[in-house]
Amino acid sequence: MPDTISSASARRIALAAQGFGQPRPEVVGTRQLNLLIGRLGLLQIDSVNVFERSHYLPVFARLGSYDKALLDTLTFARRGPYTEYLAHVATFIPMVDFPLFAFRKARMREKYGQHEWVRGNRPMLDWLKAELADKGPLAASRFDHVENVRKGPWWGWSDVKQGLEFLFDWGEVVSAGRSNFERAYALPEQVIPAPLLNIEIPTEVAIRELVRRASRALGIGTAKDIADYYRLGNAVTTTAIQELMDAGELHRVTVPGWGSPAYLHAEARIPRRIEATALLSPFDPIVWERTRALTMFGFHYRIEIYTPASQRKFGYYTLPVLVDEALAGRIDLKSDRQNGMLRVQSAWHEEGAPAGPIGLAERLVPLLRETAAWQGLGDIEVMDRGDAARPLAAALGTSVRSA
Repeated sequence: MPDTISSASARRIALAAQGFGQPRPEVVGTRQLNLLIGRLGLLQIDSVNVFERSHYLPVFARLGSYDKALLDTLTFARRGPYTEYLAHVATFIPMVDFPLFAFRKARMREKYGQHEWVRGNRPMLDWLKAELADKGPLAASRFDHVENVRKGPWWGWSDVKQGLEFLFDWGEVVSAGRSNFERAYALPEQVIPAPLLNIEIPTEVAIRELVRRASRALGIGTAKDIADYYRLGNAVTTTAIQELMDAGELHRVTVPGWGSPAYLHAEARIPRRIEATALLSPFDPIVWERTRALTMFGFHYRIEIYTPASQRKFGYYTLPVLVDEALAGRIDLKSDRQNGMLRVQSAWHEEGAPAGPIGLAERLVPLLRETAAWQGLGDIEVMDRGDAARPLAAALGTSVRSA
């Protein structure tokens, strides 16, 4: 293994490890979905659907158009091959990984077991578990309780939902699938296969396994990058990295400009080039660790959902645009389902991104047409916002609309 990896090679290693640069399958079926999720290890869940919910997007970015109902069948099923937990934040994970997070559930119980809300609502927690034991899996909205009403603004949780989320964090209830994106809750024994419930994995073994998986999924990364993938502590990650180095699974290397040692997975591939054009979710592993995105791609990224409209620089739900080995632009998309239209709210070239033989707009046109078709939409409308908006409209053969 080399002692030094160029920054360009590091980018290619990372993209290849994440499934980019490979020919797309002619047909995306269950097998292809399972292989991809196995490669990534998890899909981050987010409820914002102004364009599309986050967990659908990493699959589309890597495999192209696919039937979202197939992914729903895998991830939303009550007793399916996947479950949910706080593996990064809220994520879908393989059901077989359920025992790996027992240490986190214990720590969440220790951290929040004496929370003010918990101390004042222990009868509610007991009642919720009793209801699930009596009636089986239920969505939060299906609990018949006087306190099952929202409190505060639209995102305010009822006491029922708050209690279920504490129990979920602690592992005392688990996901029993989703319907119309609403999660159902269950007692673990109601949905988790008994062999998995009975596995006890020592904390240090579980952490080493998560570090192993994070390292493989990243291809190359700093200790901080590796720790962030499954939100592990820095000290325990460093210990696990050393153990994996001793076993020959990781190799310490230097990447110029990174400022910290990097660790290369022994199975990492170093392609000569990456060819890809993709829209990345704000919660795609390529960009979810913002410091890594800045170090690796020179891409400063902040999602602006919670920024007042008048103060947004790029847009509400701006997606990074991957063009080969660079994050070459940003595009803010909205699926206008009522009018059957994909709306480009803004489009931007990324300052300093390398210019290829084909411009950003020309690379985006086939991708946006595929995106619109995947979303079941027809026309593409481009708003006059961003320095790439007019070139994009011209390449699409349309004109911009006033923003």
